[in-house]
Amino acid sequence: MAVKIYYEDFIVDDRRVTTGRTITEADIVLHAGQTGDFYPHHMDAEWCKAQPFKKRIAHGTLIFSVGVGLTAGVINEAAMTYGYERLRFPAPVFINDTITATVTIKSKRDHKRPGYGIVSELVEVYNQQQQLVMVCEHLLLVQKKEQHGADPA
Repeated sequence: MAVKIYYEDFIVDDRRVTTGRTITEADIVLHAGQTGDFYPHHMDAEWCKAQPFKKRIAHGTLIFSVGVGLTAGVINEAAMTYGYERLRFPAPVFINDTITATVTIKSKRDHKRPGYGIVSELVEVYNQQQQLVMVCEHLLLVQKKEQHGADPA
């Protein structure tokens, strides 16, 4: 679904929660093959038994990709990703964990490019026990209404 949500339409502290997605062994194996990251933390169950978590963990980059993907339910033709900041993985994700994402509009500011602003979204990813497993700031470059002939109504 395509919409146009302009800079002025974003409201600080608005929040939305996504549906869930279970991380499978197939996800981990496919991600390892795509990225070349075959570290034993992700691939070697026996090696992991002697490690602090005692079992295989999902790649942080996999959780980032899936977590951000969960937030992409609507195509906003007036915005594009400008970048991500402050990416952290405070807890591991294991095979068969189900993750959901919460997106909160944290701030808005003008951008040096006329007619645009930056909207900062806090993206928090949680496992099925509501434990925070990933957090980052998603920056959106968003068109302003008055610069693009949008109906202000």
